Amino acid sequence: MNKVKTEASLNRTLGLFASTLMVVGIVIGSGVFKKIVPMAQTGLSETAILMAWILAGVISLFAAFTVSALASLTEESGGLYEYFRLSFGNFFAFISGWADFIIISPAAIAALAFLFGEVINSFIPLPKPFDAWKDFSIGGFIFPFANSGVKMVGIIAIIMLTGINSLGSRESGVFNSIITSAKILGISVLIIVGLAYSGPETQSSNTMFNNVNAPEGMLFYSAFFAAMLSAFWAYNGWETATNISGEIINPKRNLPLALTIGLSLVALVYTLLNYTYMNVLSLQQIRAIDVNQIGAFVVAETLLGTFGKILLIVLLIICVFGALNSNIVSSPRKFYRMAQQGYLFSHLKKVHPRFRTPHVSLNYMMILGCIMLISGSFDTLTNMVIFLNFLFYGFLAFAVLRMKRKGMIQAKVTGYPFVPVVLLLFSIALTINTIWVQPQQSLVGIMLVLSGVPFYYYFKKRKQFNHTDQS
Repeated sequence: MNKVKTEASLNRTLGLFASTLMVVGIVIGSGVFKKIVPMAQTGLSETAILMAWILAGVISLFAAFTVSALASLTEESGGLYEYFRLSFGNFFAFISGWADFIIISPAAIAALAFLFGEVINSFIPLPKPFDAWKDFSIGGFIFPFANSGVKMVGIIAIIMLTGINSLGSRESGVFNSIITSAKILGISVLIIVGLAYSGPETQSSNTMFNNVNAPEGMLFYSAFFAAMLSAFWAYNGWETATNISGEIINPKRNLPLALTIGLSLVALVYTLLNYTYMNVLSLQQIRAIDVNQIGAFVVAETLLGTFGKILLIVLLIICVFGALNSNIVSSPRKFYRMAQQGYLFSHLKKVHPRFRTPHVSLNYMMILGCIMLISGSFDTLTNMVIFLNFLFYGFLAFAVLRMKRKGMIQAKVTGYPFVPVVLLLFSIALTINTIWVQPQQSLVGIMLVLSGVPFYYYFKKRKQFNHTDQS
């Protein structure tokens, strides 16, 4: 007699407010503080820079509308994996989930943890215990002992936040809400003080939006596209909030609202904050800042002196720490769902008997995130994340067009068919551009994704012998 196993379920404890703050907390990290310098160095005018932020926000909202349409199909955790499963079947869903499992989620966690360590290092210089071996490399591009102090702080942050988020979704949601509220408060203060600034470096309103010395023609297109890529890193990560559908109260209603409200708030904050930067400093001054420096530090120091710089360091620590926490919360839920379906290692579907959290998946992401943190560089990690995200955004847009045409999506799709068509075309353009500009990194990313093919057939074969693994 076969014994049917029962799986514990996740608790639905996150309402609309907590879910919205989860989206905001995931998105607002370091990008909005760092990216003004490389965007200014493209040669674009103030107007064009602000438009790049706004357009990147609109495209992100289009992606959110697209995901919201697919979210109407299920109340289960799993996010994009679950939507791809319902749209294209198990194979494509697994490939997307595998890419997230081995690259996207741990790389995003590692990049944020590395940034957290860097910010701490800018405030309190960290020791470098393995500096004697900093030049040791594996394959000429992996330097495990470089920036050892920064990496150690990042590892500690990952381990600590994993422990906090293992205690329960309600507790992690409260923690995220506190951190995110602190982010919004700190940024609001910076915006208010910056907009009120009338020092000698402030440009008059009649020149603020003049396209002085801006590139034209194809040069403008190239510069504007580069600026948008910078902005997209700042907006990146919102889609991981879909992984916690199984812990959101009434997810078919609250998840789309959380995505829309959260991203709209982020876009408003980003636009106002960059307007503030250019109200305090001229573009020439911003362009003169070293690209490795955080431009917002210079703005804060101009406004409030050394005190302002210290305050911004504290704010940046909160922002990066909060974004890291939100990614650690959301990412393991997808792998929990994949394991429930029988398409990932079975122990990943275990739920803690007391806290009702996917603690094994959390630990997996902790280990993989730490490994990537040690082995990878920030730029390599972020470029890989953005490339693969937009590759799958294109498939999401196609899924909505396909499912809506078949009548499988009954809910109203905002802006249909314009929104998914624009997202599809933009994703294709960005993917082609990335492959053209960064062929080696793109090839590595694609090969890692395709490495999931033999694993898919392994898990599929295993399911034939154990039907109770299916949810």
